[in-house]
Amino acid sequence: MKVVQLGCGITGLVCAEELAKNNKIDEIVLADIVTDTAEDLAKRIDGDKISIEKVDASDYDAVKRLMKNADIIISAISWTLNRKVMMAAMETGTHYIDFSMTLDYDEALKEENITKDAEVTLLSCMGSDPGISDVFARYSADKLDQVDEIRTMDGDTGSVNGLDFYTLWSPADMMDEVTSPAGIFKNGKMTYAPPLSSKGVYEFPDPVGPLTVYNTDHEETFIMSHLIEGVKNVDFRIAIDDNFVAIAKTLYMIGMHSRDPIDVRGVEVAPLDLLTTLMPKPTDFVGKVKGHMALVVETTGSLNGKKIMMKIWTIMSHEKAYQLSKVNATGYLVGVAGAIGTEMLIDGEIPQKGLVWPEMLPAESYLARMREKQLEISEQIIELE
Repeated sequence: MKVVQLGCGITGLVCAEELAKNNKIDEIVLADIVTDTAEDLAKRIDGDKISIEKVDASDYDAVKRLMKNADIIISAISWTLNRKVMMAAMETGTHYIDFSMTLDYDEALKEENITKDAEVTLLSCMGSDPGISDVFARYSADKLDQVDEIRTMDGDTGSVNGLDFYTLWSPADMMDEVTSPAGIFKNGKMTYAPPLSSKGVYEFPDPVGPLTVYNTDHEETFIMSHLIEGVKNVDFRIAIDDNFVAIAKTLYMIGMHSRDPIDVRGVEVAPLDLLTTLMPKPTDFVGKVKGHMALVVETTGSLNGKKIMMKIWTIMSHEKAYQLSKVNATGYLVGVAGAIGTEMLIDGEIPQKGLVWPEMLPAESYLARMREKQLEISEQIIELE
């Protein structure tokens, strides 16, 4: 079996490293426009399986050529390019997996109709959050008679000595997230809050503890409200450092979040491209991150006439992630989540064709595979009345 890993940042490399251990996979192609990190990985793992291709993911024909004779393509690039890759996968008859939504919510729902006759599996949002969070929600929802509310909490105490403005995730995607109106599914309807306007304090499990969290625009709010039957309230909140929030708000006010090119002394430049070029990339400080990340999903509903909260979470230290795969915990969870989805597809556990969401996967099996890959999962059942 041949797998193409398109995008060789921290998440793509973790995914590829995990899949290189799978005996059912004969060949893995590491593809990116810059191949330095791919070359480093090839030296570290089984070189017989690995080949490297320099590819511009925005070049549709080049991406199609990349898929020649491939069984699966995994897109670990910016969500802005995922739709092109997905369409190329359909055209070439290649199974497809990505880590984040290919389109905005309304368009994604339309895409379900467009892709319903596809002859391949198109598994979208199979990262950490979205991805693991959605599987957690499905797992909990299946144990309740009725689901009323789902809350996803993403917390992180990570710090990097000497850096004040950075993100452990893609700088472009993170700036998109904090400068877009936050979708909140409330009383059965989608509502929107201005960027970084809705916040609170959430007590994460030890050793993370209390952190200020913000509602941001995230896939879970849209996918869970669409696929978890009967749910009335869904939101996503992420812990963001006060310093990052203050700087992000200032950059938003002056338009540095825009992807629309402007003329700068005769040169067309997108403000966001300039900003993210100046920001440190997660690969620049890998191994220097200290602290823990936590992903918590709370699903509230009823069981046998009682109001119940199903709470499920995973926690990982950045130091452990670096020890396992030379990345931070954020990258490790996203990459491993994608690898698990890929292996379930290979093993026949995802028989559906067309667009598939994480909520549609067998949750028990997915969680068992997480534990096999050294991801600890904790559960708590709380009776609320």
